[in-house]
Amino acid sequence: MNVNSSIADDFEAAGTPGGLAVLTRIIFHSLDPEDILAVAAEGAAALCACRVEASYCAADNEMKLCPPSQTERTALTEMLQRSSWEGSIELPGGDWGWAFPLCHRDALQGCLVIGASAEPTPDHQLLLQLLAQNAGAALACAELHLLEVGRASQLAEANEVLAVALHRVKARTHTHELLEAALGAGEGLQGIVDALHRLTGRPVCVEDRFGNLGAWAGPGQPAEYPKPKSGPRDRFMRSLSTQTGPVRSRDRLCVLIKPRAEVLGVVALVASDDEVDEDMLFALRYCSHVLGLELSHQRNLAELHLNLRRELVDDLLAGTDEQGAYARAEALAHDLRRPHYVVVIHSGRGADNAGIAAAGRAAASLNMNYLTGRQGSLVVLLVDSHPAADALHREVSRQLGDPATAIGIGSRCDVPADFPQSLLRARRALNVRLNSAHPRGASDYYELGFYHLVDAAHTAGVGEEYVRQWLGALIDYDAAKSSDLVHTLSHYVECGGNYDESAAVLHIHRSTLRYRLGRIADLTGFDLRDVDTRFNLHAATRVWRFLSAGP
Repeated sequence: MNVNSSIADDFEAAGTPGGLAVLTRIIFHSLDPEDILAVAAEGAAALCACRVEASYCAADNEMKLCPPSQTERTALTEMLQRSSWEGSIELPGGDWGWAFPLCHRDALQGCLVIGASAEPTPDHQLLLQLLAQNAGAALACAELHLLEVGRASQLAEANEVLAVALHRVKARTHTHELLEAALGAGEGLQGIVDALHRLTGRPVCVEDRFGNLGAWAGPGQPAEYPKPKSGPRDRFMRSLSTQTGPVRSRDRLCVLIKPRAEVLGVVALVASDDEVDEDMLFALRYCSHVLGLELSHQRNLAELHLNLRRELVDDLLAGTDEQGAYARAEALAHDLRRPHYVVVIHSGRGADNAGIAAAGRAAASLNMNYLTGRQGSLVVLLVDSHPAADALHREVSRQLGDPATAIGIGSRCDVPADFPQSLLRARRALNVRLNSAHPRGASDYYELGFYHLVDAAHTAGVGEEYVRQWLGALIDYDAAKSSDLVHTLSHYVECGGNYDESAAVLHIHRSTLRYRLGRIADLTGFDLRDVDTRFNLHAATRVWRFLSAGP
């Protein structure tokens, strides 16, 4: 049954102006679907002797009882679905029933199921259709209103998000400008952390990867900055490396300074969690990026300067012209005309850049002017004053973080031509130290005692002859068999012939030591129990260690 624009004319022709008058008084004021359907139900009862069996409203692309307090009638709902929510409906007891679709512009907004004991007249049915049409329009209006409210809410939320984003963009732009201005002004680490302090209002500090303070801005700087132990510090740095954002460490939020693969340090904001907002976190992270650029720049400059110094060191140790060496040293602000000493350092970390830098810091802390370089796996220092061996070893070990460091100190250099000889003597002193019973420590060439005689003998060309006389057979055997009998003999005589101590030093079993000593006796024909023989073997092994190439 379709309702069109000629319905009112049909009513007038049928002589039912009173029904239209009643219909015009049925007004849908509410935009609530339940209220609209309640008005439609009351209006239907006012138009004719009928009752509302059920009322439905379209929601989420399906028809649902509205109000939902109605008793669910599954059979009725299935019948309505089959009839597309329109037309005659079978009701219990044989009563007349009709489904009136509540439509607007061909869109189904709901359904009103009307029942009556007798079929209403065609005029009343037309009135009910017109009522359904009005209710459908009201439901469409309610749906449109709901959409507008939702869109207005979405617009308000979007405006809020936009306002927050705009504030964030302005804050981050300000952060970019302030930190980049500090970087561009060449103010160094201090200028950058000062800028971060102004942005956040919180104290800021920068540490190198070992925990040494590089810069501090704001109140609360400790009078004596704590130095963390290497183990906990390494674990903390590894933990930072696995995180993508700031990590809390007591009262600080810490971020790695890592412009590329290498970690250069840590920047920290001294603040509790409730004092930090998103803008502060962004400023902290961006500051770590800017600090990375600054530290990389400083490192590049330092490496350039270091390379120039190392080239000078290499040339001095190899032998170079005197005036050229003085001129290059003067350009590097180093006084080469003062007496110098060559120091060679052996450690487990080798002679990498960090090790060379650590050795330089050790020399500086002992108030020595220095040049640094490397010779193979050894770090080389050229210092302008005679170093105290024990103090130098302690400081170098501390800076390197390696207590097993061994050091050799060469002879005095009054002119550039003396450096090659001082290097040779420093390496010999180091070699003696490494092959002694106590390899950790520093050996000064001037304190070698017996080895000065060895050096004089070597200069006269008789040192090698003495070694060949007493150790030649063992040296040749070791070379042919890739064994270490000379090394075994050296430790045996150094330990005074004590089997247990010798085996412990060599990290071998007593039976292995006994076998090796028997083999040594067979090869040399010497009686190791003879005092004079043992004395000469002891001296020969010491000469051998002294003359052997260093590490």
